[in-house]
Amino acid sequence: MVDPKALEKHDPRVLALKAGLLAVWVAISFGCCYFARELSFMVVGWPFSYWMAAQGAVLGFIAIVVVYATVMRRLAPEDSLEPPDA
Repeated sequence: MVDPKALEKHDPRVLALKAGLLAVWVAISFGCCYFARELSFMVVGWPFSYWMAAQGAVLGFIAIVVVYATVMRRLAPEDSLEPPDA
């Protein structure tokens, strides 16, 4: 049987990953909207602020999900509990 207190503990690596990805999310969503006038350079014929609003933010969020899934897949086997021998 698994100790209930062991399930309540949070892995510091996972918390650091979540904090880092949350910072990236804030930078993408808030930073690009707040600094839209300063980000007025052209990317492939369109202003960068328009590109971020139309496509870049969505691609950034997909990248966050992919990074989280990849890292968690790598961390999951390390944290798995061995079944007790019967």
